[in-house]
Amino acid sequence: MKRTFLLFVLMWVVVSASALTSPQAAAQAPQASQALPPGYVGSETCAQCHDASEASIRQTKHGRAADARTPMATLGCESCHGPGQAHVDDDEKKHIRTLSAKAPADVNQTCLTCHNRGDHAAWEGSVHESRNLACTTCHSVHASKSSEHQLVKSSETEVCATCHRAQVSKVERSMSHMPVREGKMSCSSCHNPHGSVTNVKALKTGTSVNESCTSCHAEMRGPMLFEHAPVRENCVTCHDPHGSSNDRMLTARLPMLCQRCHVSTRHPASVYDNAAVTTSKNNRMLGRSCVNCHSNIHGSNHPSGQFFMR
Repeated sequence: MKRTFLLFVLMWVVVSASALTSPQAAAQAPQASQALPPGYVGSETCAQCHDASEASIRQTKHGRAADARTPMATLGCESCHGPGQAHVDDDEKKHIRTLSAKAPADVNQTCLTCHNRGDHAAWEGSVHESRNLACTTCHSVHASKSSEHQLVKSSETEVCATCHRAQVSKVERSMSHMPVREGKMSCSSCHNPHGSVTNVKALKTGTSVNESCTSCHAEMRGPMLFEHAPVRENCVTCHDPHGSSNDRMLTARLPMLCQRCHVSTRHPASVYDNAAVTTSKNNRMLGRSCVNCHSNIHGSNHPSGQFFMR
């Protein structure tokens, strides 16, 4: 009986020792136990005064000490704010990198020490960087309002609207199906706010507006046997991707949109007046107007599709 008890105790000690030396336990070991470089004091010292900031960052990806790629897994607060020994010893509490007081370029260099790959690789030289925006213009490390990307406002659309008011207003006034307003898409579905190497307008996909559009609207992708010139040149010739008061996000109502180019061929150019709308009820003003007949307006592969008809 006594031998059995001693054997049980020995097994318990071995199991406990294994648990303490497991990778999970090692990952949970306090970072303070690691040797810090000269001039650094550790996040525990920072938390004595900045407890709210330290607590807030623990709720974000930056604060995951178990992930070796995060600031908290390396030098903690001082990964971004610089060594803190001189700050601790200074009665006026200076000698620390206060990002809110830094120029945008200095703030960006701090962030780019880690965020320099993937979607962030093209930031330097991008439109937003050239407009003197800082990473903290859109993102907040300690006081984010969104559930994703640590944004300064509750949604991506609200952040973009602070500068791009015209585009966001189009989204809100759109009378037709608008995926952004319905929450099925966001601005970053098409644009990379950190910059694009291959495309215009910070578009994420392809090398042109058309390639970006056809990455989703594949049925509109050519080449077609009979191509419609505006379609081949640029989708936004006829459509406004940010929204419109017209059906199918068209830049103008039909048939006025078609008449921008087709002003005097085959159909009279002056029939769409007040009489055509109210008195004679011209059939070209009803339904889908021109595309009632020219339904394959994006192009046709049919041998008789010269006029983009059914």
